[in-house]
Formats: sequence, structure tokens, C-alpha cells
Amino acid sequence: MKHQHPLLFGAAIVLAALPIFAHGEILAMMNYETKSADSLKALKRPVAPQDRREGIAIIDVDPKSRNFGKIVTDLPLPPDTVAHHIFYNKDASKAYVTALGKSELRVIDMKRKPYQIKKIDVPGCTVGEDVVFSADNKKWFLSCMGSQTMMVGDAVADKPIKAVSLPKPYPHGIAIHDGIDRVLLTSTVRASDLGDAGETIQEIKASTSETVATHKVSTKASPSGEAPVEILFVPGAKPPVAYVTNMYAGTLSTATWDPVKKSFTVKQVYDFGPIKAGVPLEIYFNKKGSRLYVTTAKPGQLHLFDIGKDPANPKLLKSFPAAEGAHHVAFTLDGRYAYVQNAFLNLPGMSDGSITVIDMQKEAVIGSIDTLKDKGFNPNSIVLLPQWNDPAGH
Repeated sequence: MKHQHPLLFGAAIVLAALPIFAHGEILAMMNYETKSADSLKALKRPVAPQDRREGIAIIDVDPKSRNFGKIVTDLPLPPDTVAHHIFYNKDASKAYVTALGKSELRVIDMKRKPYQIKKIDVPGCTVGEDVVFSADNKKWFLSCMGSQTMMVGDAVADKPIKAVSLPKPYPHGIAIHDGIDRVLLTSTVRASDLGDAGETIQEIKASTSETVATHKVSTKASPSGEAPVEILFVPGAKPPVAYVTNMYAGTLSTATWDPVKKSFTVKQVYDFGPIKAGVPLEIYFNKKGSRLYVTTAKPGQLHLFDIGKDPANPKLLKSFPAAEGAHHVAFTLDGRYAYVQNAFLNLPGMSDGSITVIDMQKEAVIGSIDTLKDKGFNPNSIVLLPQWNDPAGH
């Protein structure tokens, strides 16, 4: 009988203990809906699926996997939900799905399989947009674009606590900074027709929900019609700095905290006009807070900025081509891949329906996932499953 070498035997034990991922898969979760008739015509696909559908698809997005682009799980949603965004809580143990069509939140327990979707009623909240969580993971804050409110909820029991009336209409983007006890919300556009564009961000005291101030994002005469849409704090910035995308103005603004005055100073810091990019939407950061990523829907692009020297002074490094309607982005934990979801509110000319795959090490677009697009669907947001997902500042 031959004796095994102790080093080989030990290596075998270590390998046996490692998780096995089939074919090196990377799984992404995308909520989707049937494309509108106008979007289908714009994409020269005049025939819509027989019935309107909504769901959450889990797709293998690893470019090296033989299952690349395949749906591995499809979770149905009611066809009138108009599911919008997916947000993880602080430890990614639960995923929250907002709804434009109903006064509801949906929650997925990411630790239980098969995945099941739980419904939370949020009466008084119409057109639910974005969700953020307190640092202790005990509360969630939901912006309600159609009802001029912010819902505060119990993130453990998953039930609403109170509805907070806001001074400005159309709250959309929402960001929280526990270190200064502040929540910031944008005032965007009327949900029914995308009109009556706002021009302010709203400052709320997180612990009490009282309004502290409103801040105009534009130096133009009112109404300036800037439509600030998303807002996010730069990780680790001292003093705190939040970035704002101004959808109609095609600009970026920053809100910088003054620790002496205990207030924010807001200024415009970048204009996408000279590079012929418009409709800036989502904001992301790397872990160090030295890189800023912003999507623009028209044309579809992902823009990379250097903010390492000054968090409030972005320097454009590169713009990656995506597809019309470039919106949300999912990043892998190792920084290798970025996945750009290309669809914005099912609007014609901004609803390609694909996922652009970018190799961030090579700084090059390396592919497209057309799985949902080819079925006549639009993905409305994208996150990777927790074991692969970099929250990118969210």
C-alpha cells in the first residue's frame, strides 16, 4: 500500500472544503417587464409578447461560463406591479424591490432557497422609488415619488413605521449618512408625465425625520428644471460629500457638509454637454472612494471619473459605450466586471433591453447579454447575488 504525501493529502482536504461554482458562474438578479409597444417599434420589433409579464430573472453573467446568458431562476411578479429597483440591506441578507404601480415593497430572504418573495404594504406611499438603510440595519427609508413622502420602516420586522411629509414634491433619490444624522432626497419630476421638473435636494434629520433645509442644485433662475434624480455619499469622504445627477440639466452636483455650520454647500461640478452625453442617472463608487461611476441614458454610456485628489472635483478618465437607456450597474467584488443594464422607464429610444459587459481590468466592452431583450422584455435594474456583488457605495 502506497503512502500519500502529507502535503498532497492536506491540499486535497482544503480543495474539498472550498465551495464549488458550476463553470465559474456569476449570477445576477434582474427585475423585468414586457417592453412597451413604442419601445418595441423603436427597436424594430413590432410584435409584443402575448400578455404583459413581470418577474425577477436570475441569469448567469460570467463571460467564461458555458451557461453565459442563461436564465437559471425566474420568479414571477404580478403584471401590474411595475417593479422598479432592487436594493440590498446592509448585510445583503435581504433584497428589497420597489414598485411604481402599487403601494408595496417586496422582500426576498437571500439566505433561504428556493427564493420566495414577501409583500409589504406601504399605505400612503405611491410610486416607490429608492430605499436606503440605517448603519445598524434596523430601519429602511423609502422615497415615494407620487405622494411627496418618505416612508420609514422597521427593517427587522419589515413593516412601515411612519410616513414623513416632505417640503418638495417628487422625491426620488435618497442617501443616508449616519455620521451626521442626515438623509438627503432629490426632488425630481412628476411621475405621470415626467414634467414639472424639480431643482432641489431636501435635507432631513435621520433620527427625528424633521426637515432641516432644502438646497437648490442650480444657479439658474427658478424654475430651472434641473431634475436632480439620484444622490449618493462618497465612501469615507471627510467632510461628507454627496454626488447628485441632474437628469434634465445633464450635469453633476455635489453637496458638501460644513461641520461648523452643520449644513451643506451645493455646487455644479461637471457638465456632460461638451462630451455630448445626456440624461445622467445612477452613481457608484469604488471601495476607496477614489473612483466615481455615472451612467448616461442618451447615448447609453458608463463614465469613469477620478475623485481621489478631491472628492468634490471629478476628472473624467474614460467613457464606455453601452446601449440606449444605460441605467443601473452591477460590479463584481473583485473589480473585474461591470454589467450595465440598458433600459430606462420603458421609454422609446432609451429601452434597448440588453446588459453590456465591461472588463474593468482591460477597460473594454467584451460582450452583451440579450436574453431578456430577445424575449421582448426590459430589465429594469440589476444586482449580482450577494456572494459576487460589490455594493459600490450603496
